[in-house]
Amino acid sequence: MENNKLPITLHVYDEDIKVTINREDEELYRNAAKRITDRYNVYAKAYKGKKSDKTIGLMTLIDIALSYEREKGRNDVTPFNEMLTRLTREIEDTLGEKRS
Repeated sequence: MENNKLPITLHVYDEDIKVTINREDEELYRNAAKRITDRYNVYAKAYKGKKSDKTIGLMTLIDIALSYEREKGRNDVTPFNEMLTRLTREIEDTLGEKRS
């Protein structure tokens, strides 16, 4: 095993899952396992006995994926970069006209 690898056990809902991770990612993995457990518990409380465990798990995945997609959209700087490029071009064009 490489020196930067770390075997850990994550408790996710009612399962213990053994994984080997990069040492520097341990906190991220533990936080992810907690987030999954917390979200699964919300759905399990509302739907246990009404929906299958598989469906509750999929609902949890959709919830977390939706959060990820929303966050990804907030971090998309492409529109800002395009606006800055356009403004820079306009400023440079205006300054160029004044110099002539």
